Amino acid sequence: MEIKNYDELSSLEIDTLREIGSIGTGNAAAALSQMLGRNVRITLPEVRIMGYNEAIEWIGGPEAITAGVLVRISGQLNGIMLSVQSLEFINLVLDSTLEKQIVSYEELKELERSALIEVGNIMISTFINALSGLADITVELTVPSLSVDMQGAILAVPMAEYGGQTDYLMTIGGNFVCDGREVPCRLLLSPDIRSLNFLLRKLGVME
Repeated sequence: MEIKNYDELSSLEIDTLREIGSIGTGNAAAALSQMLGRNVRITLPEVRIMGYNEAIEWIGGPEAITAGVLVRISGQLNGIMLSVQSLEFINLVLDSTLEKQIVSYEELKELERSALIEVGNIMISTFINALSGLADITVELTVPSLSVDMQGAILAVPMAEYGGQTDYLMTIGGNFVCDGREVPCRLLLSPDIRSLNFLLRKLGVME
């Protein structure tokens, strides 16, 4: 039976999405490890279905400044995926790729932004490739874009595009562990309702 909103998901369907999130983030951590040339793993990820306001609070609050790499998804799955990059995560990337760190987001120049876009793109692409492989679907991704703004403003993009269909989105969070230090990791996936129904059918948990 098709759902009309995220809050209609059954416990089995939510558990299936959690498993997808766990596999996807594990693959993303492996890709990040290879790119940075450092041993990176992720703690057991927490996958939750959240309302937009709850999700904003979960990643630090609406007025907290952060960087977000946004990719639009199309094909057999339509939606948006966002990699939220804290200053701590950014410095892990910049230290490994450019041998530098920053104190504030205002210090991000074109070279640093390019590095963050590339890392965000690899993480999202790896996650989506794992998802499409498990569900046997074809998915296309747009060129990623980077935005530095208050988190409420960054999340306004999926809210504007899909807020008329649902007030919920899939949030995936955990911590990357690199050199014994934990760095927060947040990914947000917002497929439209048609795509969510299609995905659950392909995964065999919806008739």
